[in-house]
Amino acid sequence: MAFPESVLTKDERVVLHLHPHWKVLVRPVLVLVAAIVAVVSAAIFASSNVLLLGVGVVALILVLWLSFWPWINRRATHYVFTTERVIMREGVFARDGRDIPLNRVNDVSFSHSFIERLLGTGKLTIESAGERGQVVLDDIPQVEKVQSQLYELTEAHHTAHSFGDEDREAIVRELRETTATE
Repeated sequence: MAFPESVLTKDERVVLHLHPHWKVLVRPVLVLVAAIVAVVSAAIFASSNVLLLGVGVVALILVLWLSFWPWINRRATHYVFTTERVIMREGVFARDGRDIPLNRVNDVSFSHSFIERLLGTGKLTIESAGERGQVVLDDIPQVEKVQSQLYELTEAHHTAHSFGDEDREAIVRELRETTATE
């Protein structure tokens, strides 16, 4: 499930496109392995085909629910950092989305436990001006690098869209030239 490029503005470009870290798939893989072991064991030790069929049906339901669905959900979760905003999209059938313009980002921080640090993941917190205030993104891969990149994007956006000394001097020069010619 690719991210739809059609949601970008004409001058906007994607800098970073992420899905949740692969660690969210550890439990689904363990469930899949356990289901396979259960079906193979039932095939070896079951005294009847009905028991084997029952174990197989239960294993299939558990695999679909606890293995396949989390994998699909991970693929359908997008964290996109562009030159203009942070875009978050989640959901397979029903979608939730949120955009935070870079000019509204006040603070970006991260945290990770010892295990998350070893795995290269963590929690990214984006504090923004607005009624919702804060967004916490869990299981962000390479969270320290993402935090740095988002900080750089925010600073570049503020610099590009702020009124600096050079702009003020140009306006003063233009006003002086206009009043001198009148």
